[in-house]
Amino acid sequence: MINIRSLTPSQLQALGTPQLAYVRPIVSNGMAAYAIHSADGTPMAIAADRDLAIAAVIQNEMFPSSVH
Repeated sequence: MINIRSLTPSQLQALGTPQLAYVRPIVSNGMAAYAIHSADGTPMAIAADRDLAIAAVIQNEMFPSSVH
């Protein structure tokens, strides 16, 4: 069990980030698409639509979060 009160600020900031992915709208090759990024901003994939992007995140046992 983790005692949250004893975590350093950097440990607290990183808590849960391996399971979090961001989905944001982009334009790729002149077409609307959705980019999937890890919590630290690393690009992971591009999907044709939002539902597909979210499904891909969930399928990989991560939690999606939208970025506007």
